Amino acid sequence: MNICMFTNTYLPHVGGVARSVSSFAEDLRKRDHRVLVVAPTFPQDDALPGEETGVLRVPAIQNFNGSDFSVRIPLPFIVDQKIDSLMPDVIHSHHPFLLGDTAVRTAYRRNLPLVFTHHTLYEKYTHYVSLDSDIMKRLAVHLTTAYANLCTRVVAPSRSIADLIAERGVKPPIVVIPTGVDVDFFQSGNGADFRRLHGIPLDVPVIGHLGRLAPEKNLEYLTEAVIDALKKISAKTRFLLVGAGPSESRILEMFTDEHLQDRLVMPGKQSGLDLSNAYNAMDLFVFSSKSETQGMVLVEAMAAGIPVIALDASGTREVVADNRNGRLLPENTSSQVFAETIINFFANRDNAHSWRKAAACTAHEFSRDASVEKLIGMYQSLLEENAQNESMKKDTFDPWDKLLISLKTEWEILSEKANAIIHVVQEEYLKK
Repeated sequence: MNICMFTNTYLPHVGGVARSVSSFAEDLRKRDHRVLVVAPTFPQDDALPGEETGVLRVPAIQNFNGSDFSVRIPLPFIVDQKIDSLMPDVIHSHHPFLLGDTAVRTAYRRNLPLVFTHHTLYEKYTHYVSLDSDIMKRLAVHLTTAYANLCTRVVAPSRSIADLIAERGVKPPIVVIPTGVDVDFFQSGNGADFRRLHGIPLDVPVIGHLGRLAPEKNLEYLTEAVIDALKKISAKTRFLLVGAGPSESRILEMFTDEHLQDRLVMPGKQSGLDLSNAYNAMDLFVFSSKSETQGMVLVEAMAAGIPVIALDASGTREVVADNRNGRLLPENTSSQVFAETIINFFANRDNAHSWRKAAACTAHEFSRDASVEKLIGMYQSLLEENAQNESMKKDTFDPWDKLLISLKTEWEILSEKANAIIHVVQEEYLKK
């Protein structure tokens, strides 16, 4: 099969969507499928678009509104030319906005199946636009749902997200396909090497967290809980915070205010073997995000045999089993209770041992092989459905047909967005 994926975030950007697209593309290629990833440029020096294989980079405005996301600049002719050379069988969109619209146009104009993976709860990210409000949150929900309804299939990374988006009105069939994790890779990391490299003694307890350091990850809450725990447990205990992002300075400030900055280790973004080593340097993984669609970092931590303490939320509850591979605390748990749970973990080593074994077992349920086979099966079913309607084959269209399809596509994109906006306006009006 030839698959064309559209994503607004891709390597070297660090985040769940970028890693998901990258791992699926890699696994599909290993099975002799051709994959073209259409993604924006990023400013980092380690991104070498000219040397990438299977990636079409489009120019983009960097660091949109203070975030570390890029907003692409439309270049339809360049994109179309490259896609035509691939002769795709399936179009797979990973975002409902920006390049997501290009994915719709690409699929509709070529009469191809369109898949959309609902990676993100966009209402949790409205702080990146100037009008962060309840109206913006509802608009994000309605726009994403409207986009999903333009697609042939919708992929949900977890069952809780599948149930949520169905309740919100997503009409196409929803398929649950989590992003797979390379269990062997994360299991084989060398935590001692990582500790030595970053000045962490081998014999001290380490509380860890890994991910993008951003407001939507609920990190101020997590920082409060960790600080509270550090004050009450061994003075040797460290907090290993792996990642980078806009919340970085605020977290450091909070530790400094409590005179605990010497117990905070912030090595920045990690990749490759360093990423696996980082997980293996931890004794406990803590997580408080309520905006996840899949707890990918949780599975990676568990692959390294690291138990997790997390808040009960979408994407997390599929991974963390309370009192089996960690603790799953109610979503409204106070930071003080979260801190007590951390303290109890280090006080009860019997639980820690059994949770480590259970964590490693959990990780195997989310292997990359299992996930990519589910994705391939879905693609194949779409191709079979598409082949049933021979009269709509793309090579039978004359120029007039193609023009009508283009106009219809633009109208459907516009009308779905307009309906979403009208729906939110009506809701607001009825409140008054």
